Amino acid sequence: MWEGASTGERMMRWAARAEHLAGLPRRVVVVAVGAFAKVMTTVLNSTHVHNPETLIRLVRSRPSSVPLLTVSNHMSTLDDPLMWGFKGFPSMDAKLARWVLAAEDICFKNRILSYLFRLGKCIPVTRGGGIYQEQMSEALDVLNGGGWLHTFPEGKVNQEDVPVRRLKWGTASLIVRAPVTPIVLPIFHSGFEKVMPEKACYGRRPPLPLCMKDIKIIIGEPIEFDLWSLRQTALTHSCEENLNNLGWPKTSPDGLNEAAQRWLFTSISDQIRTAMEKLRTFADASAATQE
Repeated sequence: MWEGASTGERMMRWAARAEHLAGLPRRVVVVAVGAFAKVMTTVLNSTHVHNPETLIRLVRSRPSSVPLLTVSNHMSTLDDPLMWGFKGFPSMDAKLARWVLAAEDICFKNRILSYLFRLGKCIPVTRGGGIYQEQMSEALDVLNGGGWLHTFPEGKVNQEDVPVRRLKWGTASLIVRAPVTPIVLPIFHSGFEKVMPEKACYGRRPPLPLCMKDIKIIIGEPIEFDLWSLRQTALTHSCEENLNNLGWPKTSPDGLNEAAQRWLFTSISDQIRTAMEKLRTFADASAATQE
């Protein structure tokens, strides 16, 4: 984080606007990053994608007012953008490109990085800053405008071959707060942890991505949430435990107190995690069959 920089300076929302310099810097960055992803995913590594047509259809031709929220596990610092580089995906189209939540302490360390990541449609979030931190309002704006947002709800990179971890509540809160319930599409991938291992060279990441690795991207089907029923059930939950230390509003617009919000976000997160875990199991079964 920049020494002495204000929150506004770090967020650089002006650089993230589509009209910034007539959109030319954004197009340049998206094309460059998209081309890099294409080369890494389709040329220098071997990639198999299950059910790509579902993601491509939702990105290209869903109703303009309906937002798309994709969620995936987090295996490396290059998951995004490499996971969008597979054959047939419009990875170099600035208008169709996803918005993504990115860790402020990693991607926004200085003005140059902040500017480039902003042009690449990244939204800075402070890890540990809570689900109602200021930056989450920008993610909500993307959904409100019918845009596409990607999140890594596990919250951090995990390169171990283990079940999907308990999810953070930020993604669930966005689903609940969006005026139009987004289409939620789960994705599971593996192989990027080999392309960019956390501990390869003297216990650190390699200076450049590695090649000749096998990558698998498993795209699921949209998850349907009955938010009305979930809210009604949440209203029956009450607790004396005070969650004000998390920075939550005392009562949400739905009339849900802190305990009810926690139950609602947990229920939605568990449903997403279950869907992601099924994709992980499917990927493991497919790998075993191929062997």
